[in-house]
Amino acid sequence: MIVRLLSRSLDHWSYGFLAVLVLVSIILPALHLLVPPGSYFHVSGYAIGLMGKYLCFALLALSVDLIWGFCGILSLGHGAFFALGGYAMGMYLMRQIGSRGVYGHPELPDFMVFLNWQELPWFWLGFDSFAYAAVMIVAVPGALAFVFGWFAFRSRVTGVYLSIITQALTYALMLAFFRNDMGFGGNNGLTDFKDILGFSLQAPGTRAALFSASALALGLGFVVCRLITRSRAGKVLEAIRDAESRVRFLGYRVERYKLAVFVISACLAGIAGALYVPQVGIINPGEFSPANSIEIVIAVAVGGRGTLFGPIVGAVLVNFAKTWFTGALPELWLFALGGLFIAVTLFLPRGIVGLVQSYWPRLPAAGVANRAAKPSTEGSTR
Repeated sequence: MIVRLLSRSLDHWSYGFLAVLVLVSIILPALHLLVPPGSYFHVSGYAIGLMGKYLCFALLALSVDLIWGFCGILSLGHGAFFALGGYAMGMYLMRQIGSRGVYGHPELPDFMVFLNWQELPWFWLGFDSFAYAAVMIVAVPGALAFVFGWFAFRSRVTGVYLSIITQALTYALMLAFFRNDMGFGGNNGLTDFKDILGFSLQAPGTRAALFSASALALGLGFVVCRLITRSRAGKVLEAIRDAESRVRFLGYRVERYKLAVFVISACLAGIAGALYVPQVGIINPGEFSPANSIEIVIAVAVGGRGTLFGPIVGAVLVNFAKTWFTGALPELWLFALGGLFIAVTLFLPRGIVGLVQSYWPRLPAAGVANRAAKPSTEGSTR
């Protein structure tokens, strides 16, 4: 049954993309581990970690495209789910430090010892287990998305109003996590990680494994999104995007469809955040910043929303540009990002995938991109 479902949902372009991901997840780690550092073909630890970050942002962009490109839900706060998944992973990594911390406490993280905490808070219990942490990585963002979506969609909050309250949600979480008494490290966040599953995070093999895990997660996320969008429920989601009131008039429980896809999208974002943290070595409240969520939305727009392929390309390109600009011309990055968004809006309304499709009509994702680019009868964000 699973094979039949996959064959019905995945086309040869999808299989080609997954094959490329598999090759990348094998070849780049091999070049990092097996090729001597002096060789021209050697991939450095910095490069493997940087590309792993790009893959995590690509998974986050994919989660945004699932709700924005196919259901018309423009979330400007999806970075909150990304950060919550990252904090869940960070809490597990902090529990693995044990007595190797600066203060040598066998149970309390260093920041709790510094703040004179006497015992571990109840919400930190269980994070010494990777299995428990893995559940929380998905459950916490999913639970927040469920509660938020339950009230928002039942109240029929749509369009720009929904975008504003999602941004307010992530900003409120950022302010809360900045407080020391929240028990998440305050302004400094969680850092100084040592190992994961018993393997040193500084070891080349661990870095290579994290990169491969990020590629695998992106591939699985792509398959999940493709299965959803090619199913009957996916057709209902597209109808909701294009004319929500008509779908509601036909008897569909629109809020249930929107809530389900919103929760799935939040879980994917949480997984992306969890893979991001061990590769960068820190998680702090800055990840809740609304600017991060806006960057991902821009990446989706650049690649082409409603295509699944486009947001992945857009996330890699935008973050590569960010890496270059913040190193060469750091004061110009935000201007470049704003200019990029304006240019895409004016000259590439269907993104890169739409541009490629205009010269390559056989590209299958373009049909979805064309529909996603049409103005909605319900509002500009649907």
